[in-house]
Amino acid sequence: MTDVQRDDVDIPTEDGVADAYLVRPADGRPHPGVLFYQDAYGLRPHLKSMADRLAAAGYTVLLPNVFYRLGRAPVVDLPEFIDPGSDPTIWERLGPMLAGLTPDLVKRDAGAYLRWLADSPLVADGPVALTGYCMGSRLALWTAGAHPDRVAAAAGFHGGGLATDDPDSPHLEAPRITAELYFGHADEDGSLPPAQIARFEEALTAAGVRHTCEVYTGAHHGYTQADTPAYHREADERHWAALLDLLKRTF
Repeated sequence: MTDVQRDDVDIPTEDGVADAYLVRPADGRPHPGVLFYQDAYGLRPHLKSMADRLAAAGYTVLLPNVFYRLGRAPVVDLPEFIDPGSDPTIWERLGPMLAGLTPDLVKRDAGAYLRWLADSPLVADGPVALTGYCMGSRLALWTAGAHPDRVAAAAGFHGGGLATDDPDSPHLEAPRITAELYFGHADEDGSLPPAQIARFEEALTAAGVRHTCEVYTGAHHGYTQADTPAYHREADERHWAALLDLLKRTF
């Protein structure tokens, strides 16, 4: 496996400074950039290990703490194994944080992250790719719609609320998206019922967005997160294959 170099970096934004994890191949050369959007549990060891795996495949990966307005990561102290079923206070603490991260803030922050990647000598010239998990899938869609000139590809896995009746629903970004998309849905995910899956794909098709949407049988919301009870090894490895294939096509 390729050796990687890891750093903690600070990214100036319009509202402060976002702390982030940066990892890339240790050869000192620029590599294609990937903006990695966290799930609701935040920037933590498991997500860093996922970013490391991406970097080892040949990418410069930026994993920002999207809750930076509330403090540096970890914004909420969580156990090594995160199980809301045994500790319902986890979502009592996380809920208000998610509600406060509006689409407008996401898009504004995305501009700062993308500018940082464009200015970094560690990132190859040209647009970047996005990957997002759970709520990060929504962030990836809002970013791809708001910054089409900077995003060549975007992936989302076990995303929820992708095609709701909300006026800011992520699927409404479709007409502005020029990136190729890949989405891996969990078939046992109450936050993305079949009607939303259908609405999401219909919106992408109507807008002419290049996309692939697949439903992972037997997978629950959070299937890539090995530090939670939702983890599903087969679905996780399928996600890695799909993500790396998308990145190879893109770069």
